[in-house]
Parts: sequence; C-alpha cells; structure tokens
Amino acid sequence: MRSTLRDGLSFLRKATPRRVLNAGQVVASYALSRLTGRARAWGLPVALAFEPTTSCNLRCPECPSGLRSFTRPTGMLPPALFKQTIDELASRLWYLIFYFQGEPYLHPQFLELVQYASRKGIYTATSTNAHFLTDDNARRTVESGLDRLIISLDGTTQEVYQQYRVGGKLEKVLAGTRNVVKWRNELGQSTPRIIFQFLVVRPNEHQLEDAKALAQALGVDDVWFKTAQIYDYQQGSPLIPTIDYYSRYANNGNGTYRLKNKLVNGCWKMWHACVVTWDGKVVPCCFDKDAEYRLGDAQHETFRALWHGRKYQGFRQALLKGRDQIEMCRNCTEGTRVWG
Repeated sequence: MRSTLRDGLSFLRKATPRRVLNAGQVVASYALSRLTGRARAWGLPVALAFEPTTSCNLRCPECPSGLRSFTRPTGMLPPALFKQTIDELASRLWYLIFYFQGEPYLHPQFLELVQYASRKGIYTATSTNAHFLTDDNARRTVESGLDRLIISLDGTTQEVYQQYRVGGKLEKVLAGTRNVVKWRNELGQSTPRIIFQFLVVRPNEHQLEDAKALAQALGVDDVWFKTAQIYDYQQGSPLIPTIDYYSRYANNGNGTYRLKNKLVNGCWKMWHACVVTWDGKVVPCCFDKDAEYRLGDAQHETFRALWHGRKYQGFRQALLKGRDQIEMCRNCTEGTRVWG
C-alpha cells in the first residue's frame, strides 16, 4: 500500500498546467465522441508506448518476438527519432512506457533514452524479462530516473518458469531483481517502483501465493497477476488457466471458448494513447503487434498532424461504428486485467 501511494504521488508530481489541460481535452473529446457517435480528437496523447527493439533473448509462446513470427523488420530505435518525438510531445505527455515487443535492455542506449524522458518530467516505465539487470545496469537503471520497473516472473521455480519463458533462467531474474533493490537502497532512491508481473497460465497458476512470498522476500514492491492473451483460444489451449478468475476466456461447456468481455463500440485507448514502433510507425495499441494498422509515421510527419489526420480519425470512427468489424479488436480484452 505504501509503495502504491508513493507511486501515485510520483505520477501526480509530473502534472503541469499543460498536461492537465491536455488530459481534460482528451477526456472531453472521447466523451463527446461516444455520445454523438462522431469521432473527435482534441489535444495530444496523454500516454505513449515506445518500442526500443523487437529483438528478444527468449522464445515465449503467444509472443511474436519469441516466436520470431513478425512480418515487419527487426531493429533498434534510433535515438534521434525518439528525441524528436519526445521533444514534440513532452509538454503534454504524462506517461511513457518503453516497451511494446522485444526486450528493452537489448537496446545499447536504452537507459540514456529513459534518462532523456525523465529529465523532461515524464513518468517513465518499462517491462523486462530481467536477464540483463547486471549490477552495472541495475545501478544505471536507478540513476536514470525510471519511475516503474515491471519484471516478468511467470513462475517461482525453474521447472515452471521455463514452460512459458522458454530459454529463460529464473535465477537471472532473481539476481537482477536483487541488484535493482540493492542499488535503490544504496543510492537512497524511492524509484523505480519494482513490480513482479505474473502472467497467469495453466502451468503456473498453482504458484500465485509463492510469487507473493518471493516478492516480499526480495523487497519487491508489488505483484501484478495478469491474464494471458491466447491467439487461437476458440478450441481451447493448454495455456488457458483452470482458475476462471484469471482467464480472459469462458468455457462454453462443449470444448470451445469465447471471449468474456463484450466488445463495446469505441475504445478509450484510441483517444489517449498509442504505440510507436522502433522504426517510427504509429499503431493504435499494443494488440497490433505486427503493426498491421499503421496510422502514421513519426519519421516523416509531425505527431500532431498524424494524431489528427484523416487515417487516425477514420480508425476512431470505425471503432465507434462497430468494434467487432476490426479483426485486431476481436480478441481484445482491454479492461479485463486482474491485479493481485
């Protein structure tokens, strides 16, 4: 509870008059769009996800990076592109997550990019498999000003961990976690807030309490239990948990499954956030992992122009008309995450 309060205060301290005004514009335009059925977008993104790289050292199932199944190219985010985009958005951007696909710490300048955004007063976060949190990287992570560090755990024993994190070593995750906790204490910092994210699947669902105990023993601030997206869920999957509370999918009783949540026309994410791939392609959200729905290119146009452009507005209008008509949205479970 204390770390949650501290994190909330850290987020609120990033507030500036321009960011608050921008957030108000975004909320108002979304509300009016839902009310009238006509897409309007005021302001600029409140939140942004930037992809440092598509490269990854693991081979997790249900992950395009892990499966090496992308049709888009693999590469590293050019620092100049990142800084150009942040410079344009910094006065209004409140939250920045350095993650989409791939392992952020594989980018050789990753922590320099974090520091660049942090110095502009933006709340920064990342998600990592923690295999590269060496003692030096852990120290630099704390010094970078990163506000939130999400570490993928997904198992408390090597036998269970490796069933989803294929090719991973649990001991590296734990060692990396210890390094960050150590340097945060030694440098007298309250950030980053360290979170174990536990993707609940059938092989690990019996270790939920063990994950909480492990987090407490290591000095981790919180544990988040997250439901897993399964691509081909209709006929079932060995990854769908038996604990219904942690499943995005409901059993129809005949061996088939359906998405639990109802697809409401409209999507808050299309008004307040978006994702930028390593090569500057702007896509609607984190469900567009292969960047099929490209709504702009940050390398060749200003963010304001693409955010208010015809293509983006057309996509928002399509969501208001019928979200179930957009292929990417049919397996979307936004709003059904479970936090432990």
